Amino acid sequence: MKKFLRIIFLLPFLVTLSLSICRAQVSDTSVIDYSTSKDYTLAGISVEGVQFLDKDILISIGGLKVGSVISVPGNEISKAINNLWKQGLFSNVSVVVKKVDGDNIYLAYVLQEKPRLTAFTFKGIRKGEQDDLRDKLSLVKGKAITDNLLITSKNTITDFYLDKGFLNCKVDIVTAKDTSEPNSELMFINIDKGQHVKIDAITFDGNNNLKESRLRRAMKNTKQNPWYSIFTTSKFMKKDYADDKSNITGLYATKGFRDAKIVSDTITKNEKGNLMIHISIDEGAKYYFRKITFSGNSKYSSGKLDTILSIKPGETYNEQYLSRRLNADPNGNDISSLYMDDGYLFFSATPVEVSVVNDSVDLEIRIYEGPQATIANITIGGNTKTAERVIRRVIRTLPGNKFSRADVIRTQREIATLGVFDPQNTQITPDPHPENGTVDIDYKVVEKPSDQFELSAGYGGYTGIVGALGVSFNNFSLHNMFAKHGWDPIPAGDLQRLSMRVNSSGRAYQSYNLSFTEPYLGGVKPKSLTVGSVHTRYTNNLKKSDANYGELITNGGTIGYGTQLKWPDDFFTLISSLDYQNYKVNNYATSYFNGITQGSFNNFGLQETFSRNSLNNPQFPTSGSNFSLTAKFTPPYSLFNKQKFADPNLSYDEKYKWVEYHKYRFDAEWYIKPFKTEKFAIRTSAKMGFMGFYNKDVGLSSFETFSFGGDFTSNYNPILGQEAITLRGYDQISNTAKIFNKYSVEARYAFSTNPSTFVYGLIFAEGGNAWNYFKDYDPFNLKRSVGVGLRIYLPAFGLLGFDYGIGFDKQLLSSEQKSNFFTKYGKFSIVLGFEPE
Repeated sequence: MKKFLRIIFLLPFLVTLSLSICRAQVSDTSVIDYSTSKDYTLAGISVEGVQFLDKDILISIGGLKVGSVISVPGNEISKAINNLWKQGLFSNVSVVVKKVDGDNIYLAYVLQEKPRLTAFTFKGIRKGEQDDLRDKLSLVKGKAITDNLLITSKNTITDFYLDKGFLNCKVDIVTAKDTSEPNSELMFINIDKGQHVKIDAITFDGNNNLKESRLRRAMKNTKQNPWYSIFTTSKFMKKDYADDKSNITGLYATKGFRDAKIVSDTITKNEKGNLMIHISIDEGAKYYFRKITFSGNSKYSSGKLDTILSIKPGETYNEQYLSRRLNADPNGNDISSLYMDDGYLFFSATPVEVSVVNDSVDLEIRIYEGPQATIANITIGGNTKTAERVIRRVIRTLPGNKFSRADVIRTQREIATLGVFDPQNTQITPDPHPENGTVDIDYKVVEKPSDQFELSAGYGGYTGIVGALGVSFNNFSLHNMFAKHGWDPIPAGDLQRLSMRVNSSGRAYQSYNLSFTEPYLGGVKPKSLTVGSVHTRYTNNLKKSDANYGELITNGGTIGYGTQLKWPDDFFTLISSLDYQNYKVNNYATSYFNGITQGSFNNFGLQETFSRNSLNNPQFPTSGSNFSLTAKFTPPYSLFNKQKFADPNLSYDEKYKWVEYHKYRFDAEWYIKPFKTEKFAIRTSAKMGFMGFYNKDVGLSSFETFSFGGDFTSNYNPILGQEAITLRGYDQISNTAKIFNKYSVEARYAFSTNPSTFVYGLIFAEGGNAWNYFKDYDPFNLKRSVGVGLRIYLPAFGLLGFDYGIGFDKQLLSSEQKSNFFTKYGKFSIVLGFEPE
C-alpha cells in the first residue's frame, strides 16, 4: 500500500519531468537539474503551433503568469498542461524551456490544434430534414472537430428523430482529411432513422373505476395503433408520453380521485419491434365536497357567491371544476368575473382545505376583494398601417372608467371584427398599480393584409366566356388621398371600403360596379354610410350598326345608412337604404318581360335590416350568433290608381313600369365550439324569405325574386335583381321563386390558421326548397343533400374553395345520358370571393 501511494505521489512529477525533458531547449550554458526541484521566476511565456486561436487567451487559460515563482519540475506546469487539455481543442500539449537566465526562466506552450471543419454533408435523409438539422447543429466552417462536438452533434440528431417517433435512429459520423486546406477535415454524417416505432397496445391495471378506453382517450398524443384505420398512426415521443401520464392523473382528479398516481409503467418491444406500454395505477380513495364557506367578502353575500359557485355538498370533488367556477369559466359565469367586471382587478379567491374527514373535504374560500381599479392610460402598438383612432373608437376600456374584464373581452372581439388585424396575435396586457388603485392597458395588434384583388373567368351561358376584374380596398382612407405622404402605395388606414368590379364577355355583356363605405360617419360613433352604383348592358351580340341590334341596359344606385343600437344590447345594428334601378329594353327579347322588347321599368324601394352579430371571429367563428331580419318595400303605386290597374287589358310594360312588392328575409346562424380546441366549430343556420303584393290585379313580376338551387358560379347573371340562394348538390330549382326555406349544419375544422393562408375543411348537411305560390308552400318538403368542402382564405384574393354535395332528392340522369358517379349523384361547386348564401 505504501508503495502504491508513493507512485501516485510521484506521478505528476514524472509526467512533468518527461514532457519537459522531451521538449526543453536551453539557449545558454545553464544546466537544469531535473533530479531536484528548483524555484524560478517566470520571466516570459509564449505559445507555438497555433493558427486559429488567440494566444493571449490560451496563456490565460493555462494559468502560468509572468512574474510568478514556479518550481521546475513542479505542479504549476502540470496544472497548466491539464488546463489546456480540458479545452478539447488540441491533439498534443507540451511545455518547453526556451531560456534560463540565472533564476529567471522562459517557457513556451507547444500546441497541436485539432483539425478544423471545412464542410459537412448528410447521407440517408431528405433535404427538408437536412435543412432542419443544419439549423440545430453547431457546425460551421473553421470550427475545431473535438470529441465533444462529435458527441453533441450525434446526440442532437438522435434527439431530433426521437421527437419524431424514430426510436431506432442510428447516427455514424466519419471525418476525412481535406487535402485542399492544411489541418482541415471533411465530416460525413450518415443517418439511418429507421421506421416509426408504433405503439401496438396501451394497457392498464389498478383502474377499478375508469375504463381503459377512457384512460387512453386522456392520453392526447400517445395513442395505440388502431387496427381499423389506414390513416391514423401512432408515434412514441418521450415528452408527449410524460405529459400524457400527467393527463391520466388529471383525469382521475376530475373524478374525485385526487390521490391517484401512476405506480409504475413499463415499455417493452414485441416481436414486430413495436412498443407495448403497461401502466399500473393506484387510484386511492374517492373524495366529495362537503361544506364550503366564504370569508373576506363584503361586496357580495356568501349566498350570492355560493349560487355562482354552484357546488353542492355531496358532489364529487373536482379541483378543476372548482377552479373554473372561481376564476376561469369560458362564459364568464364565475366568481372572478363577477368582481372583475365591477372593477375589482386585484381580486383573488383562494380555496383552503380546512378539514378532510374520511372521504369528505371542507373548504373555505378566502376572498380578497381589494380596491376597485380605475383605468388610467390606454396604449396601442403594432398598427403600422391602420390609424390609431380606428382602434380607439372600438375600445370599450376607456380612461376614467372602472376596470371590467367583460369590456376587455369585448374589445378583443371588436378589434378582430375590424378585419385588418390578426386575432390570434392580438395581445392585451393590463399593468395594475395597486399603490394608487389604477391600471394601464396596452393593446398590441398585428396588421394583416386585407385588400383583395380578383381576376377570374368563367362560362356565362349564352353570354359565353365572362371575365371579371375587381379590387376591394378594405382599409381605404379618403383623408390620406390628399395627405402629403398618404399614398403607400394607396391611401389607407381609416377602414373605409372602396370596391370596383368589371365583368365582361365582350359585346354580349358588360357590368360595372362601384361602391364606397364609411363605417364611422363623423369619425366618432359607429354610424355607417354606403353609396354604390351599377351599370349593366346585355346585348344580342350584334353590332350596333346592325338593324336587329338589341340591348338591355340597367342603371342603378344605392345609398345606405347604418347605426349601432344600444337596445336590446349593443350587438344590434339597424341599416336603412334606398335602392333604385332602371331597366331599359331596346329591341331585346327575354322571357323576363313577358315578350316585351321595348320599354322601361323602374324599381325603387326602401330596405330596412335589423341584425345582431356576436360572432367572436369574422373569418372562422367558434362561438356567437348572427341574426338578421330584412324587409324591403316599394311604394304601392297601384293603390293610388286602382281603376287603371284593374283594367285586364293593361299592357305588361304599363303595369310594371314602376315595380311594386314587399319582401322579407330572415337569416340566422349559430356557432358552437364542442371541444377545447379553437380549430373545430359547428355551424347551424336557417334562412327563409317570401314576397308579397299590394294589389291582386297587379300581382308579382319577375323582379327581385329568389333564384334557388345550384351554385351560381358559371351562368348566373342577376338581370332583374334576383337573390341567389344556393343548395349544394343540386342544379337550379327555380329562377323566380316567391318563397324559400333553407336549413344547414356544418362541421368545420381549420387545418391552417396562418393569416396569410387560412385553410379549413367542412362537412355539411342541408335541406331547402322554393315555391312560387303560398298555396303550394310545404315547409316539410325539402330537397336534402350532404357533402364536403374546402375553404382557403388568401389575403390578396379573398375566399377560394369548393363544395361537393350529393342530392338525395334530385332526379338522376337517365342511363342513356353520359355520366360518372360524381356527376350522377352529386355536384361540384366553386367558391370565389364570398361564402354562397
